[in-house]
Amino acid sequence: MSTVRTPGGVQGAARTPAHEEYRAARDLLLRLRGDREAARAAFRWPRAEHFNWALDWFDVIAEGNDRPALELLGHPDPDGAVPVVDRVSFAELSARSGALATALRERGVARGDRVLVLLGTRAELWETLLGCVKLGAVVVPAYQDLTRDEAADRITRGRIRHVVCAPELVPMLDGLPVPGLRTAPGADRPGWSPYPDTRGPGRTPFVPDGPTRADDPSFCYFTSGTTSLPKLVEHSHAGYGVGHLSSLYWSGLRPGDRHLNLSAPGWAKHSWSSFFVPWAAEATVLAPPDGGLPPAVLPRALAAHGVTSFCAPPSAWRAMLPHVTGGADVPRLREATAAGEPLTAETADRVEAAWGVRVRDGYGQTEATALIGRAPGGPAPLAPLGHPLPGYRIVLRDPETGEPGEAGEVCVDLTDRPPGLMRGYADLPARTAEAFAGGLYGTGDRGERCADGSIRLLGRMDEVFKSHGHRVSPPEIEAVLRTHPEVADAAVIPCPDPDGGLAPYAVVELHEESAEPPAARHPRVGAELLALAAGRLAPVFVPRGVDVVPRLPRTRSGKVRRGELSPGSQGAPLSV
Repeated sequence: MSTVRTPGGVQGAARTPAHEEYRAARDLLLRLRGDREAARAAFRWPRAEHFNWALDWFDVIAEGNDRPALELLGHPDPDGAVPVVDRVSFAELSARSGALATALRERGVARGDRVLVLLGTRAELWETLLGCVKLGAVVVPAYQDLTRDEAADRITRGRIRHVVCAPELVPMLDGLPVPGLRTAPGADRPGWSPYPDTRGPGRTPFVPDGPTRADDPSFCYFTSGTTSLPKLVEHSHAGYGVGHLSSLYWSGLRPGDRHLNLSAPGWAKHSWSSFFVPWAAEATVLAPPDGGLPPAVLPRALAAHGVTSFCAPPSAWRAMLPHVTGGADVPRLREATAAGEPLTAETADRVEAAWGVRVRDGYGQTEATALIGRAPGGPAPLAPLGHPLPGYRIVLRDPETGEPGEAGEVCVDLTDRPPGLMRGYADLPARTAEAFAGGLYGTGDRGERCADGSIRLLGRMDEVFKSHGHRVSPPEIEAVLRTHPEVADAAVIPCPDPDGGLAPYAVVELHEESAEPPAARHPRVGAELLALAAGRLAPVFVPRGVDVVPRLPRTRSGKVRRGELSPGSQGAPLSV
């Protein structure tokens, strides 16, 4: 790794062989963005022994680059306009993150140390992510509404050595066992240091103390922990830096794009779509404020800020549908993407009819980069999910025989192990070995292959159940129920059935706007849902009853906790 210093004091990286290999792979994917088969055939993962994405890639594209790398959006004003509250260029962000890396090293942060990052949506977050990657420290992001008990658990089980957090979180973290540096912007409290000055004239460029091994740990994320304590997923420098080339291909981003992603800091999808992917494409990241933007405001904000690419979970697309209309404020999107749960054709159809852009579905995990998705520039009809993305070979493993087939657990072939897979679950060797058994990485999700080679997701392996000899996939029934105009979201769970063993049962959350009393509305909507399902689904898949709840229980990342639901627990079931 060689470095240079520009007259302005901005530390830049030379075009190393690792940079050139990465650029060649990226440019191939950009060139073949409309030809999925050609991209899959031609793409090869970069395999440099030493690679540091922040030094070998970001600093090179940032050298002398005054285009905006980051624009932070504020909360809407009374008229619904969304202001830009901060804007940072590529060159300036390179300089700030280099100065931060130098300061962190001077304060005792060393290569391999784990750093808990709780900064929310502020420029210091992106400075810290880049600075830690440059230094070789391991970033452990967390969400802003972490409780003290959750923070204590993460610090202890995650063997956290240092903390960088927002000033409002300092009191919550006081007294927790952090052996190293505690820093926060504006911190003025015993045991805490002010965040380093990364903007002043005396900042010192960063010079690495040696090369970064591509397989060294770089990012750790705690899983959402729906059924057990969250596991700590560990990724290498290549794992995210190189691995997200698959996510880049799915996103369809190009140099110069303006990309807005709704994922909040602290979740792996944030580092996908608000860090690695847009800057791999040399695009601008637009970041919504903490707490997000209201669905009614988003279309106007997308249009006003010239957003060309927008990524949101299907639930956010659904919430925005009443405001997806024509007129002067139509966003000029080229790319629209969704991930995190299955996307329905109805949602994609309505967006396309109003805005002229098709929402493309994608699938990955905290443990992996984007694995499957609809490629950019592909055919207009919505595939069940999409095809395996460049660099990944997907196998469907029959849960009974363990052999590859046309349905079963979605697995990644490890013959030529893709770098985008996790190194493993930190400090859980048995669980890691189980995930990587038999030459395959098992995702825990069930899928089936369609005639055109695309893959349909059927839900988690432990959520698919048998009824009258048929495998029931909750997401497919839920997609039908969500087409009812009054349904905000739906979850399908199994209930006992005297003849078939188990049968589907629905629990739904309704849109709030209604003058009709709940005592009348809930039975009416329930009956309409059963009729809707009977007209769209085979009898075995029609729910045996419907409950209406005020809110479906969810994980911090927004996934429904089906395990907390039980048939009839919220009221008398409506019989079929």
